[in-house]
Amino acid sequence: MGAKLSVPEFSEEITPEFNKRLHEIIQDQAAIIQKQAEEIQYLKDEIARLKNHPPRPKIRPSRLEEKKKNKSKSVKGKRPGSKKRSKTTKIEIHKVKPVEPEYIPVGSEFRYYRDFVVQDIKLEPYNTRFRLKVYETPDGRYIVGQLPAHLNGKHFGSKLIRFILYQYYHCHVTQPLLQEQLDEFGIDISTGHLNNILIENKALFHKEKDRILTVGLEVSSYINVDDTGARHKGQNGYCTHIGNKLFSWFQSTESKSRINFLKLLRAGHSDYCINMDAIAYMQSNKMPLYVLKPIIANLQTVLTNDMQWDDFLAQNGVVKDRHVQIAAEGALIGSIVEHGISRKLVILSDDAGQFNVLLHALCWIHAERSINKVIPFTDQAKKDLNTVRGQIWRLYKGLKQYKKNPNSKDKKRLEALFDKIFTKKTHSATLTVALKRLYLNKAELLLVLERPDIPLHNNISENAIREYVKKRKISGSTRSELGRQCRDTFTSLKKTCRKLDVSFWQYLKDRIERKKLIPNLADLVKQQTLNPG
Repeated sequence: MGAKLSVPEFSEEITPEFNKRLHEIIQDQAAIIQKQAEEIQYLKDEIARLKNHPPRPKIRPSRLEEKKKNKSKSVKGKRPGSKKRSKTTKIEIHKVKPVEPEYIPVGSEFRYYRDFVVQDIKLEPYNTRFRLKVYETPDGRYIVGQLPAHLNGKHFGSKLIRFILYQYYHCHVTQPLLQEQLDEFGIDISTGHLNNILIENKALFHKEKDRILTVGLEVSSYINVDDTGARHKGQNGYCTHIGNKLFSWFQSTESKSRINFLKLLRAGHSDYCINMDAIAYMQSNKMPLYVLKPIIANLQTVLTNDMQWDDFLAQNGVVKDRHVQIAAEGALIGSIVEHGISRKLVILSDDAGQFNVLLHALCWIHAERSINKVIPFTDQAKKDLNTVRGQIWRLYKGLKQYKKNPNSKDKKRLEALFDKIFTKKTHSATLTVALKRLYLNKAELLLVLERPDIPLHNNISENAIREYVKKRKISGSTRSELGRQCRDTFTSLKKTCRKLDVSFWQYLKDRIERKKLIPNLADLVKQQTLNPG
């Protein structure tokens, strides 16, 4: 919108080229005006909201002109999918209470029970006073009875702790509301103790969360990635999601750069490796030869942390910001590969630049949105837009079928169809530019033809990151390092439990009471990979 439009000079002779150029300018200006009108209306609505003025009325379109659909009603049976299931066969019965009829005539004989199951729940305090017996031994020593190990010397039981964690991290109940709720239940707990239960002594959970990423990257052929805003201590920050259909892993940081993303892919390691993968990356990003030579001279060098890496760059004269960035990204990729992550790992994203490393694939849903945003201003342009969108979704459907049965014939056909769609010239200059831009991403959009195992969209990551967005909208930003770490950890554990069909409620019980009946989530991820059925 900020680009300056070049208006052709008028001449006495109006040529077809002049008309075409003028038509394109009109279309561009119409698109700009439309976007500005939408933004102005949005700002007006926001001003009205801030001033407590009534919002614009939402008037639904008339339905008088809609054609009545003939609904065919089946004479016999119910509609498909409406068959009722038994809702009480799998639940545990805690109490059986026989009920006699109000009046039993003389001579009546009992025949059978007619069961009626009522489900209910108990939400009430259940306090225990442990009376630790103290004995004095003959030699004058005192011995005392021991509390159950899972209490860890605390005055709050495992069921209460599980309820608090579940309400806060799964149900998104804020800390003040949670304390109010506990107070109404009759639980006497201070703000400090409640905060400690939420974020203190969670090392075992943090360790399990970190192992999920390590194993997930080892066993996966692709990952879905996305990020969102995550303010911390009043400063802007970001939360990155890495995962696929088997696991979800979240990490909040101050940056969303490519260097930050590659550091996360190291999965807990802190080193920089100068190997052939690192050199190849630097060359592909056009690192000048005079900068590259001293780095190549240190091939197979491993720098164990950020401090050593910074010293290495300074000693070898790598000082320009761009050169430092390329060198760091290359050395991080070298570290990732060195620690066992496949060079063929596909990273599927929504076209955010920081994720464009290793084998990069793009989400078709996001790609189509750029076409859907085009605003046509003539009947022919509208017709072209509808035609292009229809062709894109037919191509998408063809790619879905190809994933089920990959073959060289369909591969060539789909590539040709892609070229036909995205090199088309239309009557809308905006649409033509959007198509050209997507054509430049052909390799990333059609990577599925080489790798049918990867998804066509990034919905897995979009849905996962929405969990963090909901928590952010309800509770706002984090204030302490432990609070931020716990938010990442329990969001990761909960989403991974869901993907592995593990009850998060039972998982919390198992970990808090140290039952060890539910395996480590990373082991379950590995098991699912080995036995996908």
